[in-house]
Amino acid sequence: MKNYINVLALYTAEGDVYPEYIIWIDGRKYQIERILDRRRAASLKSGGFGMRYRVVVSGQIRNLFFEDIPEGQRWFIEE
Repeated sequence: MKNYINVLALYTAEGDVYPEYIIWIDGRKYQIERILDRRRAASLKSGGFGMRYRVVVSGQIRNLFFEDIPEGQRWFIEE
């Protein structure tokens, strides 16, 4: 299942994107402590494809995706 979320991210002059905070629908905000990996990949749990960021949030490793499809660009996190 995809959980679409809000993300605060840094966009560099070189065109790179670095997510910094995840914001849940209820407004809870979590800092991304570390980005472990960044690559184009499919979400095997939720379906979809995009830039996958393996991130550490609250001490847990999570897969965060930036989906860029014709309908628009959105962030989602795997359950």
